Amino acid sequence: MTNVRRIPHFIHGQPSDGGSGRWAEVFDPATGAVQAQVALASADDVSAAVAAAQAAFPAWAATTPLARSRILFRYKALLEEHVDEIAAAITAEHGKVLADARGELTRGIEVVEFACGAPHLLKGEHSMNVGREVDSWTEYAPLGVVAGITPFNFPCMVPMWMFPVALACGNTFVLKPSERDPTAPMILARLLKEAGLPDGVFNVVHGDKLAVDALLDDPRVQAISFVGSTPIAEYIYARGSANGKRVQALGGAKNHMVILPDADLDQAASALLGAGYGSAGERCMAISVAVCVGERTADALVAKLKPMVEALRVGPGCQGDPDMGPLVTGAHRDKVRGYVDTGVAEGATLVVDGRGLRVDGSPDGFFLGGCLFDHVTPAMRIYREEIFGPVLCVVRAPDFESALALVNDHEYGNGTAVFTRDGDAARQFAHRVQAGMVGINVPIPVPMAFHSFGGWKRSLFGPLHMHGPDGVRFYTRLKTVTARWPTGVRDPEFVMPTMK
Repeated sequence: MTNVRRIPHFIHGQPSDGGSGRWAEVFDPATGAVQAQVALASADDVSAAVAAAQAAFPAWAATTPLARSRILFRYKALLEEHVDEIAAAITAEHGKVLADARGELTRGIEVVEFACGAPHLLKGEHSMNVGREVDSWTEYAPLGVVAGITPFNFPCMVPMWMFPVALACGNTFVLKPSERDPTAPMILARLLKEAGLPDGVFNVVHGDKLAVDALLDDPRVQAISFVGSTPIAEYIYARGSANGKRVQALGGAKNHMVILPDADLDQAASALLGAGYGSAGERCMAISVAVCVGERTADALVAKLKPMVEALRVGPGCQGDPDMGPLVTGAHRDKVRGYVDTGVAEGATLVVDGRGLRVDGSPDGFFLGGCLFDHVTPAMRIYREEIFGPVLCVVRAPDFESALALVNDHEYGNGTAVFTRDGDAARQFAHRVQAGMVGINVPIPVPMAFHSFGGWKRSLFGPLHMHGPDGVRFYTRLKTVTARWPTGVRDPEFVMPTMK
């Protein structure tokens, strides 16, 4: 293919086409046209990136936390200067509207801001005189080379959940972003170099399963962070752990929002519209199930939602001010449309059907209108499985306990929310629900960067969540030092040492 932009890898501070000779097409979701080609790494290309990171590790680990922090401060300023460029790249390749792309970048920058506190985050604990003339303290040591494997739906934010904290802790990093929207991660790499990050500390390799397996199997890679679907998360966790790596693998979600009879239904409907259809539903924290307690609640909520969903403005994310852009690929659009077909076949009531949407001027774009189902039951596939598209399912529950049980019985436990004016009900829900992130009158309870992000059950494999305090724990090894500076010779001790 001629005259198509090519997107290389980024290894040891330089662009590299690699040696595989394989390239994948990158589409414009709004038009369906091929706009670029991205290099797909061979095992040797991945090895070269890991080698660059390994070579850079000793000097970077020896760099003071304060010096690392100052590079991250410069990086934060550069990101803020290039918001428009990065957001445009996200929209061009993912399809989300520009305002949403800017919001994604803002949330990523917040993690950089958190990581700028490296001198404080890496302070250990100290105890003087744990025994006579004996002191004890803890230190946080970097792991070495670590890697991130990230999804298409947040090409900037999800990588930035990982690498700023990893770098702040003294590790070097290899990023394998989604090959569907690779330009934004390359801008992130370019700006890191411009901020003064030494070559080899941060590397980007594009690719498919071959590249993923190479990272999982390379003994020089000490840890893997992943965000994606549950089957792949489970695979990453099993293979990485079997190879002795530390792994955090965030999987799928089916996020429920419970609406109690006393809730402000105007507020709940507005929250559901944004949480269910924002970014065309391609969010791991999207609300895809509304659990209405009581028939009257359900009838009233569906009546409010129907005209709102029908009125969603859908179009190219870079033109005008749409509410929702296209899905990322034609194949994914067809998969989501297939779920809608299945829901109808299973007997759910399709209140709003977005399958016939046509966008003026974009006949070949990967668009799908908002879809709203009512009378969905837990036995249906559209309830059980993650759809990852603009499809909201309304489930009716007779009471609070039944609604809570629906959330707790689902295999996923990523995020959830409850809308109510009842403080006792909200407190009961927050403490009893089996999910990692809970919103009370907040539809998408994504934690701020100084807290940690992660789900429960089959939404997370591994014990530690991302960014915040858990991020620091994940990217460091705890070392405890016990020291004595004696003033004289002591008799040998042959029993278990105690601090008398």
